[in-house]
Amino acid sequence: MAALSTPLDVHEPNSTTEAVVDLSVSDVRQLNAALHAPDVAEKVPSWRVTHPDGRHSIAVGLDAEVSVEIDGHVGYYCAGMNKSATVTVHGNAGVGVAENMMSGTVRVRGNASQSAGATAHGGLLVVEGSAAARCGISMKGVDIVVGGDVGHMSAFMGQAGRLVVCGDAGDALGDSLYEARIYVQGSVKSLGADCIEKEMRAEHLAELAELLAAAGMSADPAGFRRYGSARQLYNFHVDNASAY
Repeated sequence: MAALSTPLDVHEPNSTTEAVVDLSVSDVRQLNAALHAPDVAEKVPSWRVTHPDGRHSIAVGLDAEVSVEIDGHVGYYCAGMNKSATVTVHGNAGVGVAENMMSGTVRVRGNASQSAGATAHGGLLVVEGSAAARCGISMKGVDIVVGGDVGHMSAFMGQAGRLVVCGDAGDALGDSLYEARIYVQGSVKSLGADCIEKEMRAEHLAELAELLAAAGMSADPAGFRRYGSARQLYNFHVDNASAY
């Protein structure tokens, strides 16, 4: 077993490349410290976390190409600030999963609470179930694909990136939207301020097909509608942005 810099209770029953951490006997802070080690991707590229039991801030701030499989439900801010890593939650996630993510992939096999992917700049967040209110709030370049429904005010103040909803969307979808793109297969309860339905052109169908494939979703892009900003709330005209 590769030597680690923290006193974790780590065992590797099946492989010399997968570390298994049981959070019923180990500490989340120790786990995160080990995942932050500068040579972690070379020494132990694959991790499995057992008995998370809703603990908060699991696998936050990762900055290496490691894979982390979490067997169970997680609490607040799981995989927040993720960069390069692949984090999979085999359960439900609490508030702010993948908050401020920069790159990599975060996948929730169950449902996600509110503010999933909040302020995220890049990478791919997949929620195979449904996401609660404010999914993608202030998103800044992330791609979010939700297999079920999203709650009210999803993509609120979305600045860049794509939100794909394979189910229904709640009230005030895309409120105060900037340039993020939203695709919804089901019904939309209401649109927020300055969010309008837009034409679904060939390039959007191709973009959506790529996103669905990356997320492992089998939905037909032709069944979606596209929403975006009417650009009436800007305090400058987007065509003149370079002059400011």
